[in-house]
Amino acid sequence: MNTMTLWHLSGWEFAALAFAALLVGFSKTAVSGANTVSLAIFAAVLPARASTGVLLPVLIAGDVLAVLTYRRHAHWPTLWRLFPAVAVGVVAGTLFLMWADDGIVRTSIGAILLLMAGVTVWRRRTAETPRAPEAVTTRAGRLKARSYGVLGGFTTMVANAGGPVMSLYLLSAGFRKLGFLGTSAFFFLIVNVSKVPFSVGLGLIDGHSLLLDAALAVFVVPGALFGKWAVHRINQRLFEQLVIAATIVGGAQLLLH
Repeated sequence: MNTMTLWHLSGWEFAALAFAALLVGFSKTAVSGANTVSLAIFAAVLPARASTGVLLPVLIAGDVLAVLTYRRHAHWPTLWRLFPAVAVGVVAGTLFLMWADDGIVRTSIGAILLLMAGVTVWRRRTAETPRAPEAVTTRAGRLKARSYGVLGGFTTMVANAGGPVMSLYLLSAGFRKLGFLGTSAFFFLIVNVSKVPFSVGLGLIDGHSLLLDAALAVFVVPGALFGKWAVHRINQRLFEQLVIAATIVGGAQLLLH
């Protein structure tokens, strides 16, 4: 059955999904974490579990554009520290999805995001000076990378909500704007592609859902281009404030939806 027919999308509903897809593109090239708003829109228009499968290919389209834009700014030592822990989180998230209902998933992720946003704000207010990402090689730094990695893998698998988690980690690790965007671009392209087999196995992605994705992917491009234009006009402090604000808004929406 065609995806459009299955969910009986009205013109307004498709417009809402198109706006969410545009916002995905913007978040991937400008304010990472803002796509939690897209997550909430998808979950409101489509069945909650199915919405995660429809959103995933849209996110991958945004990831490809972000990698093409910021590929020279990625910090690979950080990525290699994160990937093993993320794999553990993705597996845990898959197991969680096998028994948790939509309400439990939504409440859990929303609470985690708000808690981590609060911790990040507190740490940034009490820290003396931000560290360069190359300096985060201490035992505590490795432990933090593993903790955020597991949580990021878990949240991205169960609700495509790993963006805010990794945004908070990269901010806390001292990344500047372009390094932040380049590192997160490669991180999410690799992680999101690796999630596809799990999502297919859970029945969240099939040929019918991909029809809707094909229509929505077109709107990711203008969002990404606008983000590329806007990011150079946002200073570092405002950039960090927007990332944290987007995390709080996304977490609150998940709790209240």
